[in-house]
Amino acid sequence: MNQFIYYLKAARHAMLTDGPDEREQQIVGEHFAYLQRATEAGVVILAGRTATDDPGTFGIVVFLAPDEDAAREFMATDPAVDGGVMSGELWPFRLALMGERPAE
Repeated sequence: MNQFIYYLKAARHAMLTDGPDEREQQIVGEHFAYLQRATEAGVVILAGRTATDDPGTFGIVVFLAPDEDAAREFMATDPAVDGGVMSGELWPFRLALMGERPAE
């Protein structure tokens, strides 16, 4: 399996500053569930977003796929991308180091 990363940006910045509308809220919930299922299946290595709400705010998903076509399909079927709530950009990726998640 190969590693890939996709970068996510909110299509409507006000979703971050003013809050999501009803449609965005539903799709973001579906997006989280999609990534959660993929994490449990061993596809997603990590996913998260910056802890900011400014125009530079972004999220990332690091995941495994057999090839670039499959990776592009995985990103395209993410409900946030498919629903137009977020845009996604895909790159091949190579994870060099990863530590344990620190205790909260």
